Amino acid sequence: MIERPPFAWKPVGTIAAGAAVALLVTITRYDYHRDELYFRMLGSDPKWGYVDQPPFTPLLMRACVELFGDSVWAIRLPGLILTVLTAGLLALIAREVGGGARAQGIAALAVLTTFPLVSGHVTVTTGPDLVMWLLAILCMMRALLREQPRYWLAAGLVVGLALYNKHLIVLLLLTVAVALLLVGPRRTLASPWLWGGVAIAVVVGLPNLLYQIANDFPQVSMAGALRENKGDEARITLLPLQLVWLGPIFVPVWYCGIVALLRDPALRAVRAFGLAYPLMLVLLFVLAGQPYYSVGLLAALFAVGSVPVERWLSTTRRRALFAAGAVVNCGIAIVSSLPLIPVGVVGQTPIPAMNQVVADQIGWPRYVRQVADVYESLPAEDRARTVLLTGNYGEAGALDRYGKPLGLPDVYSGQNELWHLGPPPESATVVVFVFQGDPDRLRSFGSCEERARLDNGYGVENEEQTARVYVCRDLNGSWAELWPRFQHFD
Repeated sequence: MIERPPFAWKPVGTIAAGAAVALLVTITRYDYHRDELYFRMLGSDPKWGYVDQPPFTPLLMRACVELFGDSVWAIRLPGLILTVLTAGLLALIAREVGGGARAQGIAALAVLTTFPLVSGHVTVTTGPDLVMWLLAILCMMRALLREQPRYWLAAGLVVGLALYNKHLIVLLLLTVAVALLLVGPRRTLASPWLWGGVAIAVVVGLPNLLYQIANDFPQVSMAGALRENKGDEARITLLPLQLVWLGPIFVPVWYCGIVALLRDPALRAVRAFGLAYPLMLVLLFVLAGQPYYSVGLLAALFAVGSVPVERWLSTTRRRALFAAGAVVNCGIAIVSSLPLIPVGVVGQTPIPAMNQVVADQIGWPRYVRQVADVYESLPAEDRARTVLLTGNYGEAGALDRYGKPLGLPDVYSGQNELWHLGPPPESATVVVFVFQGDPDRLRSFGSCEERARLDNGYGVENEEQTARVYVCRDLNGSWAELWPRFQHFD
């Protein structure tokens, strides 16, 4: 029987507060992330789902805008709150497997590694997903370790709710189920409580499933597009990124978690989680899934590993060495994940190349101003029949956010869900097209003249840097006929 010490409020609360302060003081540094700009647009058109994701994150962002105003800090408040919850859940998982105050504090330190910091800083789907995965894992562990099967019902509720943010939690269920079949306890798979939890998950998530069925499973198409566009990169970076997200000092803690689950007799009831992780990596490699899909389970294994590490820290010397290493590990993660370096010099560092999330927060107001200059150079009679068209949702989101005060017209894009918001009106005969990529889309017009190339002025390479701004005329058909040419998933 595992003895569970009291919850370590002081160390866990201190770490969670430290993470919250780091996120708070950097909350408005740089600018929106490209995904935030996209979700901001989607939130203005609430649906049960979108072609590339369920509705939760866009709706969360919309709620923040309505409550606190249309600003960067307003939409980033949820990330700060979710980070605090993540720290608490990691500590609870450590406590569930017998971790004392020191183990719970070590487990909470995972929020000061790269991935949780990034997902806490920008409001994207990964923040809510991490919380949901950890809560589901905690419920499943309690059902198995405490022999209290009613926790399967709670796990089912969490899974059903998680489906409104991402469908990735299905990967967790599949790999844990296979691991239970392989290493047990197999009788769990026949438990009516477990199947009751499955039923709850299905019922709670049913509207989401019905949306997918009614719309010919658009997220299957989206997954196929990601596999085609980024599949090779995902496979190559799958294993290295698992280590990078933790940092060199914390990798042994994560390793200890896997070993403890597979070898510790006291954890025999939950050893399936130790096997589920390599199974998930194999599944992601086969499916060419993105490397971050496994982070929820990776973080839980780190929390489990904090318990044997707590036992190892039996001497003052070991505790001092670990503390020093943890400070360095967390310091590197904070500098590389959060916008601490002034935007004017960050382009002279390797950070934007190391962390694409940083690069994707830089330059939006300048890009919009450059597009506005092209628009303002048009004759007045042309501006009256002009629309903006972009190659991706980041550009569209930036023009939607910053373009109205500059007098810019409506913006359209063919990427992902934004395609469904088009096409432009047939009265739009002049197009300011922000674009780089497949030249076939330019052939939809009789003429396209390049007028500018975007430059953020900071020397930061991102998807918009050097994008071309065209003025296009003489559409080769109606917008209704040609709009399918502009649709693309990415």
